[in-house]
Order: sequence, then C-alpha cells, then structure tokens
Amino acid sequence: MADTTHEALSFFEIHDIRDEVDFSPEERKILGRINDRVAGGKSLTEILDYIFIEANLIIPCDRLDMAFVEDDDRRMVLRYVKARYKPVYLGVGFASDIAGGSIQKVFRSGYPSIIHDMEFHARNNPQSDSARLLVREKIRSSMVCPLVVENRPVGMLMCRSRRPGAYGEHEVRLQTAFARRLGQAVEKAYRIEQLSSAMQSYMEMLSFVSHEVKNPVSSIIMLGKTLASGYFGTMEERQREIVERMVKRAEYLLNLTGEYLNLAHFETGKFHLRPRETDFFKDAVSHSLEIIATMAEERGMRVETIIDPALPTVTCDPELMKIVMTNLLSNAVKYGNRGGLLRLTISAGDHRMLVSVWNEGPGFPESEKIRLFRRFSKLQTPELMERRGHGVGLYVTWKILQLHGGRIWADSRHGEWAEFAFEIPLRMDQCLLF
Repeated sequence: MADTTHEALSFFEIHDIRDEVDFSPEERKILGRINDRVAGGKSLTEILDYIFIEANLIIPCDRLDMAFVEDDDRRMVLRYVKARYKPVYLGVGFASDIAGGSIQKVFRSGYPSIIHDMEFHARNNPQSDSARLLVREKIRSSMVCPLVVENRPVGMLMCRSRRPGAYGEHEVRLQTAFARRLGQAVEKAYRIEQLSSAMQSYMEMLSFVSHEVKNPVSSIIMLGKTLASGYFGTMEERQREIVERMVKRAEYLLNLTGEYLNLAHFETGKFHLRPRETDFFKDAVSHSLEIIATMAEERGMRVETIIDPALPTVTCDPELMKIVMTNLLSNAVKYGNRGGLLRLTISAGDHRMLVSVWNEGPGFPESEKIRLFRRFSKLQTPELMERRGHGVGLYVTWKILQLHGGRIWADSRHGEWAEFAFEIPLRMDQCLLF
C-alpha cells in the first residue's frame, strides 16, 4: 500500500500499480497509440512530445519532465521539459544530487511517488531548488515514476499539475504504464543523443586546449629567444618586465594543464581516494591560501578567515582537498571585485565540516545556477565571460567532494556577492552510501 505517513507526500509499492485490468477502453486505446509511437519514434523529443499530448487526455498534466541518471548514478539531470504555460523556471539541464533528496527513495526502491502539495513540500524542504522553482511556476502536484531497464533505474518520468491533490492511485497506474512502454526505447534514444553531445564536447575541448596552449607557449618561446639573443643587454628594468610576463604566461599554462590533467584522471578512473586523519587547515587550506595570496594582493582584495578554533581532525584525502580549496579560493579572487572582500569560513557540527568561500563581486543570476558544477560549462553573463575560465575546476571540485561523501552548493545576489559552500563528513564511515 502507499505510504501515507506524511500528508504531502506518498510512496507506492510495485504491487499497488502493476495491474492494468481496470483501465477504460479509451485509456487502453491511448496506451496502444503510445506503444506504436515508441516503436517508430525517431528521437527522444518526438516520443515525449507525443506522450505529452496523449497523457493530457487522461491525466492532469500541465507539465511533463524526464530526467536521467548521470555521473555514476549520483545525479539526476533534467533532459526534457514540456509545459502548457510560460515562463518555465525549472528547465532542461537542471541537476539534482540523488543523495539526501526525496528522489533518493524513488531511485533506490523503484517505486513511484506523489507530492500532493508542492507549496507545503517546498516549505519543509528549503534546500530543494527544484521545489521552489516549481512553486514559482504555480505547480501544486507532482507525480514521479522511475524508468527501469532490466531492473535498473535509468531515469524518471514526471507529470506535474497546477491543481493540488491532482493525482491518486489510478493516475499512478497510468503513468507507470507510460513508463513501462517507454523504458529501453527512450534510454537508447537518449544515449545516442548523449554520445553525440559528449563527442562534440570533447572535440571542443581538444580545440580549446590546442588554442590555449599554443599561444602562451609561442609567447614564452619568442620572449625567451629575444632575451637569450642579448637584444636587451644586461638585466635591467625592461628585461625584468619581460621575464615577469614570461612567468605569468607559464603560470597560466601550468594552471590550465593541471586542471585538464585532473579532469583526465577522473574520466579515466586514475584518481584514487587516499583518506587519512587530517588537520584540515594546516594540510589543505594553508597551502591554497599561499597560492592565491599574490593574485589577491595584485587585485587589492582583502582575505578574511574565520576558522572554528575547536575544529576537529577530518578523515579526507588532503591532496584532493587542496585541489578543492585552490579551485574555490582562486575562483573567488578571479571573479571577485578589485579591492573587495574574500571571506573563508570553516566550522564543524553534527558530524560534518562546513566550508564557505564568499566574495564581493558580480555574482550570478538565479537562471545561471544550472550551469555550475557541470563539465565544460561556464556562466553566460557579460561580467563573467570577460574573465578567462574553462569550465573544468568546479566540475572537478564536485567530483572530489562526491568521493568524500559530501555535497556542494552555491548562492549569490547578482551584482553584489557570490558564495560557494560545501560539507563533508568528519569521518569517512559517516558517508551516506547509495
């Protein structure tokens, strides 16, 4: 039977929805048409567009979504959205970590669920960006059904309604029937599209790296040859300026190749977690503060640290956490205001350590959040596009924190400040396994 211990949320078990014998002739006719379209559909979008039309004949459906499991079954990414209204705030590309959310039980159990009152759900789950955005769209009910291929969840099909309490057991059975008919055909269509997109991304990466590496190296060679030829004579101020320019280009090259090397190691499975008892500030943070100190000084930025004096040791891989801290702190300097404040805060409580990196700066609008922590994804705002970046560092940061059983999030007031924060368990045995 459905779990009705919470009035705003219900979960169903498989025996609740397996029978289709009570469907009406009209409902069976629609399911037959969906069967035919799934079999002959040429693309994922075409199949789902058709299902959206047919579903509205028998189920309240102001919005139809489909999400797929990605990043080693750790994240759900929205890949299809169709709505009968505008504007849509929860769009394609929105990603949600599976751990800790209401979708975790659906994913792990394979059972569908209903949110009867989205406003109530959003109030009681303030960390849920998706619930908050759906409330902005005036969505009041949501029905989530897992997509299963060979007993393995591969994604979710979601119907949404602007009417509270729009779904019951019969609607769950209908949506489950849709999902059964989609199954493998939809996953294959999606995987083909995903492969094409991945190939394009990697080709863009290759082009980008070739271009970005070629110019600094060419400059270094040219300047080195000029210096070696004795053109400038003895080392005077002018010569020192040339050398400094060479060093800066070399530092940029080192940073660029380092980030892509980290990414390559993750993608090929060469990164191995080596946790040990760590003085987090001494073994991870101080190193990163030293790295960004010169850059912060050049930009006239003030760096403030607020460290819990009772911060306990943490079980983590200090070398990987150095990468996390360097990425976050260097981004805060790079994208912060000249002469602005950068504040690093570290505290501990409830078996977890919380780290926050806050800076005065242009920040980012709410609409750009979905681009964060994604491979090769950069924020598309005029202020930030002027500052050189390549969409790798935050993705690597997210991957490292996932390995530690942690999570990362970001917040901003556009035009004023941005904050990136993460938490990890103090002990690896406290990680949430899923």
